[in-house]
Amino acid sequence: MTDSETPPRPDDGRRYEPFQSADDDFPVLESTVEYETGWYRGGYDLVEQPDGSTKRYYWAELATAVVVVAVTDEQVLFVEQYRPTIRERQLELPAGVVDRGESYTTAAARELREETGFEPTSTTLLQEFWCSTGVLRHRRAIVFAEGLEPVEQDLDDNEFLTPRAIPIEEAVAVARAEPTNDATIEGLLLARDEGLL
Repeated sequence: MTDSETPPRPDDGRRYEPFQSADDDFPVLESTVEYETGWYRGGYDLVEQPDGSTKRYYWAELATAVVVVAVTDEQVLFVEQYRPTIRERQLELPAGVVDRGESYTTAAARELREETGFEPTSTTLLQEFWCSTGVLRHRRAIVFAEGLEPVEQDLDDNEFLTPRAIPIEEAVAVARAEPTNDATIEGLLLARDEGLL
């Protein structure tokens, strides 16, 4: 995928990935959505296995997301926020949902601007991938951003966060300190592997 490409979307307007079986050895006999919220939906697929037996495989489907590794003045921009799901405050990379019609890089620039008050002059898609494939249908991309210019922060009404600049040489250690999350560690390790940190 190039930076200008847009993640695929179903025709119904939801921000979820379309999903079809790519393996003829595991045909889906039935796909059922059991619950749906504004943030995710969940259900199961009844799958015929290679031995002829059937099994329900449960899944939760989340909207496509982007994580931003933003560097300025030899520092990485983090955001500090309270996460009610784990009941802890943590430092993490800026991130958010990719809106319909957006490319990963456009979404990354928007999320960075909204959450930190910095506009990048350059964004590069480092990687896109599936997350937690044992239970989730969730695509994520890591985008590197640089050439940051200060603009006005524009937080959503459910965002209560504070930007924090961490020296590049400390960023991975900070990301690995508890509490932490997969997206922050993944983003920094990918950027470091690409020689960007």
